[in-house]
Amino acid sequence: MVTDIHGLDTQGKVAAEQGSDRTTDAIRDALAGRRHGRFTFLLFAGPAVISSIAYMDPGNFATNIQAGAKYGYTLLWVVLLANLVAMVFQGLSAKLGIVTNRNLAEISRDHLPKPVVWGMWVTGEIAAMATDLAEFLGGAIGFSLLFGIPLLAGMAITAVITYGILLFERGGFRVMELIIGAMVAIIGLCYLIEVFIAPISWTGALAGMVTPSIPSAEALTIAVGIIGATVMPHAIYLHSGLTQARAPARDERERRALLRWSNREVVVALAVAGLVNMAMVMMASAAFHLGHSDVGEIETAYKTLTPLLGAGAAAVFLVSLIASGVSSSVVGTMAGQLIMQGFVGFAIPLLVRRLVTMIPAFVVVWLGVDATNALVMSQVVLSLALPVPMIALVWFTGRKSIMGRYANGRLLQSVAVLGAVVVSILNVVLLAQTFGLLDGWSAG
Repeated sequence: MVTDIHGLDTQGKVAAEQGSDRTTDAIRDALAGRRHGRFTFLLFAGPAVISSIAYMDPGNFATNIQAGAKYGYTLLWVVLLANLVAMVFQGLSAKLGIVTNRNLAEISRDHLPKPVVWGMWVTGEIAAMATDLAEFLGGAIGFSLLFGIPLLAGMAITAVITYGILLFERGGFRVMELIIGAMVAIIGLCYLIEVFIAPISWTGALAGMVTPSIPSAEALTIAVGIIGATVMPHAIYLHSGLTQARAPARDERERRALLRWSNREVVVALAVAGLVNMAMVMMASAAFHLGHSDVGEIETAYKTLTPLLGAGAAAVFLVSLIASGVSSSVVGTMAGQLIMQGFVGFAIPLLVRRLVTMIPAFVVVWLGVDATNALVMSQVVLSLALPVPMIALVWFTGRKSIMGRYANGRLLQSVAVLGAVVVSILNVVLLAQTFGLLDGWSAG
């Protein structure tokens, strides 16, 4: 049997191409003005929707629960800032793919020295493994609590479901976009319900969004974890590749139109992701901050929600966690494959890729490491890896030799540079804290 780099047989590959062609043709009709209607914009939705799931993965659950339980609404401004930074960089990633028809990993391989390329690849793979750790643990915790089974059994269920969903790629990129879109809708609906159930102080939440404050060194760790869980390295790589697969621009008019639609989709998709993250913090603050501030684990949060807000709230929480774990695991695998193929020019079969990246998660559980703490630390690892693709993306999208007339303007480039610098500084501070250089430090 002949297989392609994703492990699909020839028939599966043909089906994927046919499914992709139908959507591509519809997009081209819309670009040419031959297709109209109020739902035409949905044709252009997909890449940012898939990327947005990375901003609602189980790592977000862990960091947001800890932020809300321990510090109330105080760290909501960090969530808002991280989401705005994410919009900028996902927009740049999409622009790079649309303008050059190459993804960030490929551009890096073509324009950077080999030692740098290898370093970026290794960093990207470490980020992919840290991502899988968060996603598998999140899905496993959800299934474990839902069915009362061991955590390892929950991980096995998550692995099987994830691999099954990945096989739908043979139906074309549109099928995967719809599946992930449905997962995003489930997570968003769950937290809309939670917001109505939890006794949230809206004035306190608003104050937390606009008043920067880092109460302690522990709050700094959580804040950096929030950034690592929100602005994801693999999502920056992935978005530039997702735009390649849809409808490459054939002329300047199509390219400008695709960029307009892409920017709108990025704003909407990441605004939804940002609202979900804020809802997580607000729910945790309303439920746990007064009287249960020691709640720092997902399992404890679930068990505590039942007597506080009712079994319905706890069940909704689990449904959102499972949807998050499964869908973000799918997206993480897609990103890992793109990173490897872009940097080193080859890919491995899907099943092998799936097994390699989830091994660390199984090891963590087997060793008995606290699952939620592992989730938070995985987000710290992601935050430490984040400057690499951020800096590369800012560099490439600012160069006219690569982007031509679409190179970043002075204002956009300044904002992007500032975002990369802020994240890098936070990482340096986190390292200093990790090695005990900031013991006793506090800020108000």
